[in-house]
Amino acid sequence: MGSFFAKLAGFKKIELLTSFCLLAMAGSAFAHFGMVIPSDSMVMQGEDKSVTLDLSFSHPFELNGMTLVKPASFFVVKDGQKEDLLPTLMPAKVMDHEAFTASYNIKRPGAYVFCMIPEPYWEPSEDCFIVHYTKTVVAAFGGEDGWDEPVGLKTEIVPMSKPYGLYGGNLFQGVVLLDGKIVPHAEVEVEYYNRTGKAKAPSDYMVTQTIKADSNGVFAYSVPADGWWGFAALNTSDKKKVHNGEKKDIELGAVLWVEFQKWQAGE
Repeated sequence: MGSFFAKLAGFKKIELLTSFCLLAMAGSAFAHFGMVIPSDSMVMQGEDKSVTLDLSFSHPFELNGMTLVKPASFFVVKDGQKEDLLPTLMPAKVMDHEAFTASYNIKRPGAYVFCMIPEPYWEPSEDCFIVHYTKTVVAAFGGEDGWDEPVGLKTEIVPMSKPYGLYGGNLFQGVVLLDGKIVPHAEVEVEYYNRTGKAKAPSDYMVTQTIKADSNGVFAYSVPADGWWGFAALNTSDKKKVHNGEKKDIELGAVLWVEFQKWQAGE
């Protein structure tokens, strides 16, 4: 564990963020997030070995769903081995919009990294295409090797904190990669999956929070509550895609979903 970080040039001395500089922007209230949400982020001995995964595209805090067409790719990585799960996808509804679901049977201890690569989504309000390379990690039966290794996505967030077994209030850290290289000062949007609809934001500025990574591509965020939180690092592709005869930008999002548990202190 940690071998990946030793390979990164200039990564020997990681500068921890001493302040998080929450830069809430008016447009952030309408942030998009690819979503891969498992029924359980930690499968223990004696529990159901089957994990259900819901794939969608939405504004998770506002519970404003959007249509997700069948992804270009859906797979799981375990011990460096990739297993195609695209044929297992079944149509579903998430937030009253077209989405997909799949069931996966956990067989061995370890960290399972589930990844979705969607088809490009045209967003008229931003005049660009959006592709969110989305992943989440499920730990099983006490094993956990591989949670801190990249899986080879075009862009991804590699956790520096275990992306499971966390309490609400814990500090979460990750490093942003694009084409396998760190992205200095990457912009990372953070949003809560308000699945019960009970969470209320004091203003639109508080729906999506935006933080900046440091010069080593490392960001840190102290999660204020338990539940599922999405982290989306945004970059613009060096390629264009044609829409109505015009070349348009492609927003590349490295999205990671992490579950935080409620602290239950004893007497």
